[in-house]
Amino acid sequence: MSQRDKSEAARPAAASPLHVVVDLNRCQGYAQCCFFAPRVFWLHGEEALWYDPAPDEAQREQVLRAAAACPVQAIHLEWPEEASGNGAEEPHA
Repeated sequence: MSQRDKSEAARPAAASPLHVVVDLNRCQGYAQCCFFAPRVFWLHGEEALWYDPAPDEAQREQVLRAAAACPVQAIHLEWPEEASGNGAEEPHA
């Protein structure tokens, strides 16, 4: 097991479901998220962003990178309160 795998296993949030919320009023269609997580974020037409609000665990790292890459910080990641115990939102980088 690599060093990275061990550190990810130690994070309690890694086991809880991820919930993605995009502020579509804030989104400017730069589509950086589409490059980082194409199975979760995609453009419909030229500017309309569509996304999966509950991506599977395999997409977690890509979604975290996509949220960090958003130039207007329109992507918010949440873990449901019952899964994480406090409903804390993932801080943006």
